[in-house]
Amino acid sequence: MVGLGIAGMSAAIGLRRAGWTPVIVERAPERRTGGYFVGLFPEGRQAAVDLGIADHLHTRNPQRAARANSWSVDRRGRRRPALGFLDQPGEPAAVLRGDIEAALWQNITGVEVRFGTTPVTITEGPAEVQVLLEKADTGAQYRESFDMVVGADGMRSSVRRIVFGPDEDYLTTWNAMICAFQLKEQVPSYEASDSIIIARAKRAMWVFGLADHAPTALLTYRTTDIQEQFSGSRVQRLRSVYSGMDDPVVRHVLDSLEEAPDHLFDSVHQVRMPRWSKGRVVLVGDAAWCMNLYSGMGATSSLRGGAALGVALLEHPDDLAAALDTWETGLRPFITKHQRTARLKQQMFVPSSRRAEALRSVLLGLIRRIRGRRPVTEAGGPRTRALSGTSR
Repeated sequence: MVGLGIAGMSAAIGLRRAGWTPVIVERAPERRTGGYFVGLFPEGRQAAVDLGIADHLHTRNPQRAARANSWSVDRRGRRRPALGFLDQPGEPAAVLRGDIEAALWQNITGVEVRFGTTPVTITEGPAEVQVLLEKADTGAQYRESFDMVVGADGMRSSVRRIVFGPDEDYLTTWNAMICAFQLKEQVPSYEASDSIIIARAKRAMWVFGLADHAPTALLTYRTTDIQEQFSGSRVQRLRSVYSGMDDPVVRHVLDSLEEAPDHLFDSVHQVRMPRWSKGRVVLVGDAAWCMNLYSGMGATSSLRGGAALGVALLEHPDDLAAALDTWETGLRPFITKHQRTARLKQQMFVPSSRRAEALRSVLLGLIRRIRGRRPVTEAGGPRTRALSGTSR
């Protein structure tokens, strides 16, 4: 198993349940914690149950108050009640990426994890896979044999590059950038768990409010020169992109970025592959099908993919090829569907033009009015009923 993220640990639990003995190698020197906001959809919540981590998964949905918890700020600085990320069909559960990883970590007790280790070469034989591994701290290399290699090492997967070919063969470019990080404190004048949306043509800023935790921020913008975005200071780059948006929310978020201990800053892509496995090597999560942040389904698909892989291996204990065929056949329609809808969701996150911005505003306003006329069946209740979380 290469990668200690959501996909890697989910697959490790699935494999262990199928009778395998997983070994996880992770490039980082230690387990990462924290992370940005994630919405966990019904399929992900069910996978959490299937993997046995639901009782350890802490959810952070704000209580639904009499007024809206989400606000949209227009070009004049006026705030209006809005539909937020958590108002999508399926009522996603609000979590941090680190919440999911912490729940998974508690359930891989006994699994060997080697930090600071990366694969250098992967060579498949008739009954095993030979992997040359390297220790980051010393540069020492050693070979080891495995019955299967699972690449769960992200969008720019080293396993995919070694076995399937260069990134350019599989990464689709979306001409957009994202930056996600945790705020130290909420934007002044907003309630602690409020969410805030500023969606302008080609640039947008989202603040995701959470229960019992400071909000997280997402900055996303469109650009035709991806390589240029990685030159110079990231903070200054973002200040330049958002210049002219003289709003207290924008100022607070950009000032907070300067103080954030870590953040995600990257270009937006999807991974499209005709097949996710080759012989005894299989890819899962972003390494195989990265649907990107706009889809909102990254964590959900990683959990579901790992759980389903374990089930397929359990059903075909003596036929790895049949297990991988069954796994991919069952999972691919779900992945394809959400990869396709991500383009529409991108317009919801960051409109492509002033016309798209206006259309987005009208459409979401109409949906909100229609939903507001529906009878309330659970007034004031929390929207985490599909998955009960435990407190920390």
